[in-house]
Amino acid sequence: MSSKANATTMQLTSPDDVRNVVLIGNAGSGKTSLFEQLLKARVPGYRGEKEDAERASQLFLASFVTGDKVVNLLDAPGHPDFVGELRAGIRAADAAIFVVSAADGIDGAARSLWEECRDANLPRAIVLTKLDAGHADFDSSVAECQDQFGEGVRPTHVPTFAGPGEVVGNIGLLTLEEHDYSGGERVVRTLNAHDDQVEAYRGPLIESIIAEAEDEGLMDRYLEDDEHLELSALLDDLMKAVATANLFPVLPVQTGTGVGVEELLALIEHGFPTPGLHPNPPLTTIGGEVLPQADSDPAAPLVAQVIRTTTDPFAGRLSMVRVFSGTLHTDDVVHVSGHRSWVLGHDDDAHPDHDNEERIGLIQGAVGTELKPRPQAIAGEIVLLPKLSTAETGDTLSSKERPGVVETWPLPEPLLPLAIRAATRNDEDKLAGALQRLAVEDSSVRLDRGAGDQLVLWTTGQAHADLLLGRLVERYQVRVEQEELKIPMRETFTRKASALGRHVKQSGGHGQYAVCNIEVEPLERGAGFEFVDKVVGGAVPRQFIPSVEKGIRNQLDKGVFAGYPMVDVRVTLYDGKAHSVDSSDMAFQMAGALAIKEAASTNGAVALLEPLDLVTVTVGDEYLGAVMTDLSARRGQLLGSDSLDGKSVVRALVPQAELARYPIDLRGIGHGSGTFTREFHGYELLPAQLLAKYTK
Repeated sequence: MSSKANATTMQLTSPDDVRNVVLIGNAGSGKTSLFEQLLKARVPGYRGEKEDAERASQLFLASFVTGDKVVNLLDAPGHPDFVGELRAGIRAADAAIFVVSAADGIDGAARSLWEECRDANLPRAIVLTKLDAGHADFDSSVAECQDQFGEGVRPTHVPTFAGPGEVVGNIGLLTLEEHDYSGGERVVRTLNAHDDQVEAYRGPLIESIIAEAEDEGLMDRYLEDDEHLELSALLDDLMKAVATANLFPVLPVQTGTGVGVEELLALIEHGFPTPGLHPNPPLTTIGGEVLPQADSDPAAPLVAQVIRTTTDPFAGRLSMVRVFSGTLHTDDVVHVSGHRSWVLGHDDDAHPDHDNEERIGLIQGAVGTELKPRPQAIAGEIVLLPKLSTAETGDTLSSKERPGVVETWPLPEPLLPLAIRAATRNDEDKLAGALQRLAVEDSSVRLDRGAGDQLVLWTTGQAHADLLLGRLVERYQVRVEQEELKIPMRETFTRKASALGRHVKQSGGHGQYAVCNIEVEPLERGAGFEFVDKVVGGAVPRQFIPSVEKGIRNQLDKGVFAGYPMVDVRVTLYDGKAHSVDSSDMAFQMAGALAIKEAASTNGAVALLEPLDLVTVTVGDEYLGAVMTDLSARRGQLLGSDSLDGKSVVRALVPQAELARYPIDLRGIGHGSGTFTREFHGYELLPAQLLAKYTK
């Protein structure tokens, strides 16, 4: 490093001086407590952050200096409802600290979090917490991690105890030093006594480091029984090995007492990859042509990405930005590019594709958890930009001379619908604007107009829904009421029916006269509506036949049985009557509507259709039976299942009416390991025993 990182300004000169780290762990693992201990160890006077629903749902940034490195520490939500924030943190970071509770073990939720990191090929270390619990055991926990996460799991430290469950320090397997916290201050001693646990773990650790770093010279020396391998050489290889995302160091840390925090900070400083060792995401032109991967070089063209966006009714937007390449300066004019349709496969009305230019105003960097202005941000840094007017989460900021688009991370599909309406007229006036701001801030929000023009807020789960409703009230002073979700049912004929539509009125002057005879018959699913003209002899004048069809279509759109649109029918007009003076376009429209309603009054001729979705559920193999039983109970038609790498994939056709709470229910059935997708499949007849529910 050409100059030491300044603890006040955090101003950097080289990406090699940065460590971007995201903390990941499920609820109860001790992740946020670890975040607090790391900051207390390096930020003078740090008193901790308020823990509330907002804090637990958001990606949170703090920065500090350790040694001569700047650490950008991101705390990612552990709740599955906020997986979008987790994925944003994975994109911003170059490595992860994966927190596992030794007391609770690895459950489906923890495996899902690990898979998120694995899919992104993110380097990670494992921190074992809660070793002071009565039934916790370090060796057993390491074995479980190796069983669940692979043989690349290797301890770099083993805990030391003053008594049962009383963790007072650890032993560094590479340094062969004992770190003793028992006296209240950290004391470092050279390890003299022989330790079976150290011997058992040290050899495999060194072999894994050298093998993953592909250091043949050091491997030859190790195989020649050279017991004096230089620590500096091992640490250099450790960073390379961790960067491959195939070696996962394990450290014991007591988040309540801080035992092990200093060793974790040393690992971050010396063992975690620099931005240059972790590949940047793919880059294309705004036309979709592949560009060379952005280098973590401050002198290269600018490539940065908006990681998350927050909005405030008074302060406006605040954008968290990771700089992958180049240098961002105050007052730079940059190209802003957002192409969410590339990820979704379709246009997003709430986030339309855009390419424009915008001037960068203030650049702010975190110092601890406070924001301080700075003149620039170089490749590898994470900074915050206030009041960007057009840039949204996932957008790319690049140089005007070479506009580019960084592929965004996979966006979670919101699958829990919430039907809402404004509580008062005053709330109604403010609701649209407030919902738009929520959508800008949160990529996981989708707004739809559902059946009966009902406003539907799609969320990722109950915690997400509660958070959004709370934001509407607290930030935007908008109150809404929830209502029962309306299912977009359809009506259809199940058998042929004939009817006469007669609209005759005389009230002085020109009257109204139109008579039409129709026959209605069902069509196959998805056929829509078909109108057939079989009138002969001019019984219905040619100019009025389109009027009959229009009247029928209008009535079918309104429904003739229970107020739902009617589909998949053929209507044949075969006869009628007209009057030379009193017949008109409107009269025959009315006659057509009356005819279709008359046909529907035939007992048993009309039924309801319900929408079905093709549901694909992915869950741990051990929960397959429970998932299939539950889908059957939801009137699902099971189509089959497959198994791959300990996961089962089940496909079924399920009525939409049975899926309203499925995201919540599946989470319980699969113990946090289950995910699903849904796509509209078509309509099928509603069982007769359920008809009364929709015809009241």
